[in-house]
Amino acid sequence: MPSGSRCPDCGSSELVEDSHYSQSQLVCSDCGCVVTEGTLTTTFNDEGNLREVTYSRSTGENEQVSRSQQRDLRRVRDLCRILKLPTTFEDTAISYYQRAYQLSGIRAARLQKKEVLVGCCVLITCRQHNWPLTMGAICTLLYADLDVFSGTYMQLVKLLGLDVPALCLADLVKSYCSSFRLFQASPSIPAKYVEDKDKMLSRTLLLVELANETWLVTGRHPLPVITAATFLAWQSLRPSARLTCSLAQFCKLANVDLPYPAASRLQELLAVLLRMASQLAWLRVLKLDKRTVVKHIADLLQHRHMLVRMAFRDGTAEGETQKQQQGEQGQREEAEDSTFDVLERKRPASPAPLLPPCMLKPPKRSHPTPSVSAVTGDENISDSEIEQYLRTPQEVRDFQRAQAASQAAKSVPNPP
Repeated sequence: MPSGSRCPDCGSSELVEDSHYSQSQLVCSDCGCVVTEGTLTTTFNDEGNLREVTYSRSTGENEQVSRSQQRDLRRVRDLCRILKLPTTFEDTAISYYQRAYQLSGIRAARLQKKEVLVGCCVLITCRQHNWPLTMGAICTLLYADLDVFSGTYMQLVKLLGLDVPALCLADLVKSYCSSFRLFQASPSIPAKYVEDKDKMLSRTLLLVELANETWLVTGRHPLPVITAATFLAWQSLRPSARLTCSLAQFCKLANVDLPYPAASRLQELLAVLLRMASQLAWLRVLKLDKRTVVKHIADLLQHRHMLVRMAFRDGTAEGETQKQQQGEQGQREEAEDSTFDVLERKRPASPAPLLPPCMLKPPKRSHPTPSVSAVTGDENISDSEIEQYLRTPQEVRDFQRAQAASQAAKSVPNPP
């Protein structure tokens, strides 16, 4: 209480501060009279002496928030409410945005980067709490470019020094497949294309795990692999009615975008399934191709661990066992030639190495062509280089005489 202040009604000096909502008031404790109200702050001397202070001179001037920052904070809250995130997520995302806004690299950035900053803070919060949310989903909500968003996301994580764990692949499959419009009958989707959500998710997870075990996921964007696995799982549940549907038609029916590498990931998955099918006796006689192997995906997934070991060999141990295999092969061939001279046996194909696709088909490196120097015959030849061309003693004597004559000619003075 300021010294010398008294209640104007009863004259009592027992004045206390009472905060009514966000407005501070000075109230008499004896009679309840409100002496002052509406003071902005309590730090300046004029405010302490119960005098009105303009806003430009108050402490609120140092805590003002720009209009753009206020708008972005509202967008953070709105985005969290649209995604139905918990309240703690919203508070964490707001704190990340306020920290990022103080950085000079962010404040001086373009407007496009500041707009995606809102989504980056929300995505970081969801990743830290293991909440299944993809970068593409936020880009769709914000109408943002994926390249700009990913660059801003990596820059923000680096500037703030945050530890953001990678999203679990199983959670990503469940979150991504839940957005497919294939689980409820509608006029735009034929009845033969509608599928049960739980069956489709369980088979998609098994196919994604198979792709992960065969190096099809490592170092790649997961959405194209998940899209290809979902398409194969959907086809294998009712192959008779769905084999004629292409990947592009499937994505159009499911109302999802078709990632560009999804067709390549689909071909790689089918090649793995064909290699596994060649190890089963009852499938080997059917002569399956990439179209008909979809009918037997359930059998292949049921025994996938054993079939992967049989269809592929470990690429790391290939170099160590190569010499041993060559020696055993030579001994076996000698024994077969001596025992079975008439019968001709066809050697079975060796299993393919289990290596990443980038090692099986490495990209071609451009080798720089060496510069070709044109030889004209007028180049200067040093004395040491001339000696390399001398072969016979006669040539050596002729060269010595010519060299002595050249030195004698140089020592003779010029006539006046």
